[in-house]
Amino acid sequence: MKSVRFHASPVLAIKLPAWRSRAVVFLLFLAFLALIARAVYLQGFTTDFLQTQGEMRYARTLEMPATRGKIVDRNGVILASSVPAAAVWANPKEVKASPKQLIDLAKLLDLPSAELKKKLSRTDTSFIYLKRQVPQVIANQIQKLEIAGIDLRKEYIRTYPEGEAMAHVVGFTNVEDTGQEGVELGWQKDLAGQTGSRRVIRDRLGRIVEDVADISSPRDGKDLSLSIDGKIQYLAYSQLKAALEKQKAKAGAMIVLDVQTGEILALANLPTYNPNDRHDLTGAQLRNRVLTDTYEPGSTLKPFTISLALEKGVVKPETVIQTAPGKLTIGSATISDSHAHGPLSVGDIIKVSSNIGTAKIAMQMQPQQMWDMFSSVGLGQAPKLGFPGAVAGRLRPYKNWRPIEQATMSYGYGLSVSLLQIARAYTTFARNGDMIPLTFFKTNGAPALGVRVVSSKTAAEMRNMLEAATGPEGTAPQAQVMGYRVAGKTGTARKLVGGSYAQNKYVGSFVGFAPVSNPRIVVAVMIDEPSNGVYYGGLVAAPVFSAVVAGTLRLMNVEPDAPIKSLIVPTEPVQESF
Repeated sequence: MKSVRFHASPVLAIKLPAWRSRAVVFLLFLAFLALIARAVYLQGFTTDFLQTQGEMRYARTLEMPATRGKIVDRNGVILASSVPAAAVWANPKEVKASPKQLIDLAKLLDLPSAELKKKLSRTDTSFIYLKRQVPQVIANQIQKLEIAGIDLRKEYIRTYPEGEAMAHVVGFTNVEDTGQEGVELGWQKDLAGQTGSRRVIRDRLGRIVEDVADISSPRDGKDLSLSIDGKIQYLAYSQLKAALEKQKAKAGAMIVLDVQTGEILALANLPTYNPNDRHDLTGAQLRNRVLTDTYEPGSTLKPFTISLALEKGVVKPETVIQTAPGKLTIGSATISDSHAHGPLSVGDIIKVSSNIGTAKIAMQMQPQQMWDMFSSVGLGQAPKLGFPGAVAGRLRPYKNWRPIEQATMSYGYGLSVSLLQIARAYTTFARNGDMIPLTFFKTNGAPALGVRVVSSKTAAEMRNMLEAATGPEGTAPQAQVMGYRVAGKTGTARKLVGGSYAQNKYVGSFVGFAPVSNPRIVVAVMIDEPSNGVYYGGLVAAPVFSAVVAGTLRLMNVEPDAPIKSLIVPTEPVQESF
């Protein structure tokens, strides 16, 4: 073939119109102009957006959890504290692990392999928790696996060294470290503190390679020093537990108060639970019966009716009331004593717990006077403790009382109270007639301001009557304590079931204080549905009172105020009326 030089090619000889070349140049100019405009826009107007998008690929904001405050008893013994742990999380889209690594991870997390694989196979999220509150030792082993897409977040596990004995006082937190019960819930804001945060740079395996900056520093929670004494608490818990086992009772509760400061020294409930292991909890275990459950107080309310009558001058301690023949009809209803007593002084009415004597005294007063008395000691009002679930009980308006209701309320039927309310009310007699607020926090002996309820004279007279009730001829000789004079009152009440009183379900209780010469503590005990053949408060609750008072006064180094000698307790104490 004949060769043709390139520059002489016929194609190059074709002449194009000038406008076409100009159009191409103009289009190229526009393209470059668009690129310049885009560059100016991106670098001049959207810097923050691009910076944010870039940081999203390598930078993270990490939460810096605050350490939750400790809870300690009055002696500094730790009741609740936080220990370091970790939350294990994953970005399923970035997880790259060998089969062996997945098996090892499942074992460390104590998860079935199938469940772990299911979590890691999700494609609808870039964040999923594999397990929360993993102990630090296990977390360190997980970190050594170096699995891409698996990361750890610092958090804490709440521990409760005193376990079941302190459960209803301290309560517990959930997996988010938020209080759910007890002090943990009631003082959540004080304990929680405030979380902080920091910016870090991570590599493709999720490892932190550089700290950028602290955005805010965490503020640790406040430590709380409770009024509870761990030794007294365990004493109350163990004695209550032994009583429930002996009496085959459904439940029980107890509270110990410091008469001088209003501090709550112990608060025990059964059934209970272990706040360190809360699997399969029931409502019965969680109920703080001292504060949240109400019951009809029965004869433990009689001293307030009698003290009102003494204050109003209706009777004197030596005034005699005829209680024969052991029954009293008011309208269409009849009330009775456990057996006929005949003429009784006001002191004897308390000592043998006569319903008829109490009712006859009550009927000499106005309903409003009785209502005012009950209200003045806190009945019908929720205690101002800050503790979750504290109830007000039931005290109906006096204008609606019928005569029979006024009579039955005088000896503790027709109204309801919590054990805390009745315990606080008894501080009136232990404190010469005034009543002080209660607290869950240590006061360091600071005196509390009381509110006058009855005169000092009336309080002294009631102390004498209540001491006689624990004597050999009273309803609670088993409440006696060797070396100390004690005073108190038994209560036995039938339980309301379906709107009517059950014939075989009772609440036995005892409330008292010691030592009588200079009262230091008030102790209230309630035994719910004892079923071992006895149910009177003097038989099921008074012995618990005795054991706890004896141990508590010795722990508090309170000097004895009675001869230390063997007590003579009748085998069959006087049966109280109910």
